[in-house]
Amino acid sequence: MIINPLLKKADWYTKGAASGDIRPYVFVRPENKIQNPGSRHHSDWFPMEPIYLNPLEIENLEFAEQIYYIEGRAFGPANMAMPRWVFYDCAIIPGFVAGFAMRTSALPANIRQVMRVKDSQEWTPLSLFIIIPTMAKGQWAAHNLCAINSLLPENERLYGLGFLSKAFGLWYANVESCIGFTQWGSPALKLHTHYGHMQIVTAYTPVHSHANTVTYRVEVETPVWEKFFTRQPDLQFLEKYRPAGFEVDPKDEKTMIALHKMVQNHQGPFYLSAADIASKKLTDPLVVYQSKIG
Repeated sequence: MIINPLLKKADWYTKGAASGDIRPYVFVRPENKIQNPGSRHHSDWFPMEPIYLNPLEIENLEFAEQIYYIEGRAFGPANMAMPRWVFYDCAIIPGFVAGFAMRTSALPANIRQVMRVKDSQEWTPLSLFIIIPTMAKGQWAAHNLCAINSLLPENERLYGLGFLSKAFGLWYANVESCIGFTQWGSPALKLHTHYGHMQIVTAYTPVHSHANTVTYRVEVETPVWEKFFTRQPDLQFLEKYRPAGFEVDPKDEKTMIALHKMVQNHQGPFYLSAADIASKKLTDPLVVYQSKIG
């Protein structure tokens, strides 16, 4: 099996795919299966057949329990762990759940130490991406993304696992437009800006549990994905957008509210730059961009 050489930094994936010990999985009820998966976006990143599991079958409960375990460990410390009923009511029934799994017999000791493992199960999930269709045509909401990397020491993490998990889900489900949410100052911002040019929908979100939440929208573009691995400048972004003349400070709620009022007053649209975010510390002020046209 030939894996795109661009992904060589994610050696866990290239080696695991070659050996057959790593595969993407799709955890979705039969009625929600994607028609013509992977047909909208050109990508040769995922040549292997995914594992399909029906979450409504009791035999697949342990796989769900392992997903709960990763998610709970990842988001529990921030008091944002997903209740079981939310996973069922808001993900399994209306949406699409995907990620990567490793053959249980091939799990290394360091993952076994931090992960819930049941040797009778052929596959153990390594990550989770939940995406839910919205009433806006072609638009899906990215509800949850996490991986075992959050449970491992930094030097033992699987490079790009979270990024590739979301990329696989967007590609497989033929997602045209993705709306999502994260918090200012979160490491997730460094990841989510690499799926398309990130437009700010809300810069301050008091209706959320965490008011300092940014809601973003991206039109999915696979050429942008490559920059996550190459770290090359996104020339298309630089051609289309210019600095708007102000910044948003993850440490200063007033700047979030000021930006949000500008969004609310239709003075945008405004965007964030993946390159700008990548070059700074999580707590540094971020440049806000707008279109060069208009």
